[in-house]
Amino acid sequence: MVSKEEVIRLVEEKIEGTDMFVVNISVSPNNHIKVSLDADSGLSIERCVEVSRHIEHNLDREQEDFTLNVSSPGIDEGISMPRQFMKNKGREIRILKTGEHKKIEGVLKEADEKGITIERKEKQRIEGRKKKEWVTLTFSADYNEIEEAKILVSFK
Repeated sequence: MVSKEEVIRLVEEKIEGTDMFVVNISVSPNNHIKVSLDADSGLSIERCVEVSRHIEHNLDREQEDFTLNVSSPGIDEGISMPRQFMKNKGREIRILKTGEHKKIEGVLKEADEKGITIERKEKQRIEGRKKKEWVTLTFSADYNEIEEAKILVSFK
């Protein structure tokens, strides 16, 4: 079986000195290797191909047959690493906090090594006023409080 440690070493060797980073690496018992990468400046197919070729050229198919998939995380996979949150500042996001059943949507305003801040505008009735008015609400969460996070994509 191909070792996960060997795949990690090969990937890190190839992406060293770039803005790419590893999101996840898995190796199944039947040697299906899945490498999920991201990059601060965006990840092109060409960059995935370079990493894939590096891995493939350094593993011996004669010794162990394997399948290899190198890609960026899909929209449906969500985000989980602080670096992914930092990269997506200013975009619409939806999070589910651990232990809560309510999703929070808004603009990802801040992200650092500890957590995130989301801003959302909504109409609320203000005491002493007849009409509802727009109010900006701010939500904060540490990474360990986030069960799920997805960047919202608009096709408008």
